[in-house]
Amino acid sequence: MKTPSWQLQTPVNAVVFDCDGTLSTIEGIDELAKNNGVSSTVAHLTAEAMGKAGINPELYQRRLDLVRPRQEQVIALGHHYFANQVPDADTVVQLLKRLNKAVYLVSAGLYPAVKIFGELLQIPRENIFAVDIQFDALGNFFDFERTSPLVNNQGKRDIVNQLKSQHPAIIHIGDGLNDYVTHDLVTRFIGYGGAFYRENIAALCQYYIRTASMCSLLPLVLTQNECKELETDERMLYEKGVTAIQNGMVTV
Repeated sequence: MKTPSWQLQTPVNAVVFDCDGTLSTIEGIDELAKNNGVSSTVAHLTAEAMGKAGINPELYQRRLDLVRPRQEQVIALGHHYFANQVPDADTVVQLLKRLNKAVYLVSAGLYPAVKIFGELLQIPRENIFAVDIQFDALGNFFDFERTSPLVNNQGKRDIVNQLKSQHPAIIHIGDGLNDYVTHDLVTRFIGYGGAFYRENIAALCQYYIRTASMCSLLPLVLTQNECKELETDERMLYEKGVTAIQNGMVTV
């Protein structure tokens, strides 16, 4: 059988996932904004950052100044991420790990929440990157990690560049402009529009997923030989992803 054009010929070493709108269907800062009565303003800023202008320190600070999240709200957000994970996210992460691929979670979200979500998905803590946040003694928002590269639009590019010293061949999947900035560094960048479809991101990407299920990632990540290692239930997920490609729900 002829190998499909979208199938990798050489295995990759690592898979880097975005968090908000990729592994989870929600945008964390927007959820916090709903709880604190500033939903529409913050959602507009998030949409601008993810789809048009990119993230920057001024926008990052403006959203947090509007939301002023409490410590307990940020902790709860981590569990909310997990409760709203995209279909098959947990299974796909475990499958990739079983095939000896390092899995990373790289996010411009708030570290305490992203860390909880990542650890619930059994991603090692040292493989989780996000923006830390500080609270005062009463749990009120005080400040954020202004020196984090992830508050800038090129931040994920910096992180992926660092990871390449350990993992020469990397797949990166995400839904925003601050994800796409790595496209020329990685073996394959895959846009994800299963939670938030962004037409301009889709137009940029050679590979773009429009289905909700993360199983659509599998055909784009695994080689033919790796497919032979799949267990029965894993093979079913893989074939579901192939069907999404065949039905035009994944751009290749």
